[in-house]
Amino acid sequence: MERITVLGAGSWGTALAIVLAENGHDTLLWTHRQNQADEINNQHTNKKYLPDTTLPANLVATANLAEAAQHATTIVVAVPTKAIREVCGNLAQLRQEKALFVHVSKGIEPDTLLRISELMRESLGTDLIEDIVVLSGPSHAEEVVLQHPTTVTAACENIAAAEKVQDMFMNGYLRVYTSEDVTGVEIGGALKNVIALAAGITDGLTYGDNAKAALITRGLAEITRLGVKMGGNPFTFAGLTGMGDLIVTCTSVHSRNWRAGNMLGKGLPLEEVLEQMGMVVEGIRTTKAAHQLAQKYDVAMPITAALYDVLFSDKTPKEAVDELMIRMKKPEIDEFQ
Repeated sequence: MERITVLGAGSWGTALAIVLAENGHDTLLWTHRQNQADEINNQHTNKKYLPDTTLPANLVATANLAEAAQHATTIVVAVPTKAIREVCGNLAQLRQEKALFVHVSKGIEPDTLLRISELMRESLGTDLIEDIVVLSGPSHAEEVVLQHPTTVTAACENIAAAEKVQDMFMNGYLRVYTSEDVTGVEIGGALKNVIALAAGITDGLTYGDNAKAALITRGLAEITRLGVKMGGNPFTFAGLTGMGDLIVTCTSVHSRNWRAGNMLGKGLPLEEVLEQMGMVVEGIRTTKAAHQLAQKYDVAMPITAALYDVLFSDKTPKEAVDELMIRMKKPEIDEFQ
């Protein structure tokens, strides 16, 4: 049995805390809202994020970050990308001993262009980090809590750390593979949200299955081109954390990014979309970072560029799609470089 803290009581953090508690680990779930912690402890529910789920009685929540920091030898970071710097910085002030960190967030910090593991190392400092493992793959919280078969990947350059995380999470309905390609796994997980926003837009425009299939395929090409240029293994992008995560995020009604894109495609302004969602849509922030990365590494990412124009330059979704369709002729198969 491991002592594990999960930071972040949204849908995914809660689902993973349920898995860990059911696997017999001493699991503490941290939220910054006291009323949410009280609900989890007293009612064994988290109705805002998982309304139809009863949480295990042995899953305990706290709103005290100091308690959460001291509880565990393994810390799972499940907060939105924009909160990681602040939460990890605060955690660094509250803990003295090294811990194994697992992050399940999918994004890139705009402007600094740091991947999540890089952002965590900068925020926590090397004295507190035993290792950082990335847990990623095609996985909706709503299906994990129903114990539907789900498969993800634990990635770390230290394969022993990845295998340790594999053992913590793996059970009869959650299968965990391992990988040493941290860069590829993080890039695939982050950029699939960008393409999922675009896929939602095509559905909102009622462009049909042909358009969405093309978008997913060409989106994967963009992700792979950039990921390989940044040092990722090209085979990673054909696996669970690339193609697998891309498919589920572009096609499922559980996907926040698809739902947000769908509303944009139907003509709703971005501000209204975000208000209606009521939860973080990681792909919006990541689109800005991906656009910056494409410029930094001189990688052609036309879908990302078109979505950037829709989100940040007031171009209509239809205008963006029309411009994509009349681009210069080229062969389908591109070199990764």
